[in-house]
Amino acid sequence: MRRRDTPRVEALGYAPMNRPTRAFTSLALALCLALTPLVAVASAVEGAIVYRHESEAEFSQQIAAKKIKSAVINKRLRTVRVTLTDGTHVLARYPAHQEPQTLERLKAAGIPVGVLGKATAEKEAKAKKPVHHKLRYIAAGVVIVLIVVVGGVLLINRRRQQD
Repeated sequence: MRRRDTPRVEALGYAPMNRPTRAFTSLALALCLALTPLVAVASAVEGAIVYRHESEAEFSQQIAAKKIKSAVINKRLRTVRVTLTDGTHVLARYPAHQEPQTLERLKAAGIPVGVLGKATAEKEAKAKKPVHHKLRYIAAGVVIVLIVVVGGVLLINRRRQQD
């Protein structure tokens, strides 16, 4: 049976806070506090440098206009990571077997160029995409677990109140 309080409380539509409701509130608060670091880690990973993709023609125009501050070539992916003078980051692709010509064009323009080593380039080629999807699956799993836990607590509280 449901415990009845003063008529004033019932008239206003408020129910007294009972023990299961306090436990649920405490559990929800503890889960929120526990998940806060996970959100911070996910946002830090997402806050890494984002490269805007550009065409080969745009890349050539930037070399001619001397807008490039520095460049790093990845032979394995056939890409050039470019930092422009305004601080933005750009990713340009060059055609197959054109790495020596691209390197010479950048050096002739007086741009400091770095070339990734074989191990670093392979690591970047392999580890680039799975990390993003892995974080999504972890976040989805945490959300599903939270939904199940909250649903279970609400179901238990509803049954206790009916008895």
